[in-house]
Amino acid sequence: MTLALQALAVTILLSVAIGIYRIERGPTGTDRMLSAMLFGTSGVALTLVLAELTRLGGLRDMGLTFALLGALTSVAFVKRAWGADD
Repeated sequence: MTLALQALAVTILLSVAIGIYRIERGPTGTDRMLSAMLFGTSGVALTLVLAELTRLGGLRDMGLTFALLGALTSVAFVKRAWGADD
């Protein structure tokens, strides 16, 4: 199980590397923002995988905090992108 979780962590890090490439090469701001949102999702996933590997409950709390911040960031982006004044 530990080897599978380590492989999953490496896969998540590769996903982040692809996101960095997309931020650099993205033709629009939307592409860049979606890649940044990928970082949030990957951060949550990586934190939860590391929490399982190390058996530290505090990392689970940190993952939940990342998830909340990612949701707030998504809402802020949508409000900015579509010009909502609410």
